Amino acid sequence: MWKILGKEAIYIDIPVTWKERMLELMTDDEKGKKFKEIVSKSKVEYLFNAQTEEHTFFIRLEDDISPEDIQDMADATLALLKTLEIPVIEVEGNRQRYQVIITNYHEPEIIGLNKTPGMSSGQVFMPIIKSLDAPGQMNKQFNGYDL
Repeated sequence: MWKILGKEAIYIDIPVTWKERMLELMTDDEKGKKFKEIVSKSKVEYLFNAQTEEHTFFIRLEDDISPEDIQDMADATLALLKTLEIPVIEVEGNRQRYQVIITNYHEPEIIGLNKTPGMSSGQVFMPIIKSLDAPGQMNKQFNGYDL
């Protein structure tokens, strides 16, 4: 069975459980309150790398969060995780390695319903397509080219 911060969870509930438990366990000091305010509005994603057996929690922030607030969040997160006596993630009784990534980077969507404006697949690949028939010097290493 999987345990996230002492609470049992199935695989698909790991990010939700981690977010809930972090909000429950966070202190009520100034940095802790800022953490709760930001994380409660943020999306938390989870990724398990089976090769390295490392668990990654991504806190996806909105663009309007200031660098100072992000630093306060990171400080509060580190302080909490260092003081915990329970494992952050435990699988079948074994403590697991993990990392927490706080980021406001948003991957542009090229296809799908929520395409990022200006990032449709045609627009992204158009410079490459245009370069294929653009005038220029042929590659001399090309086998069909005679000097």
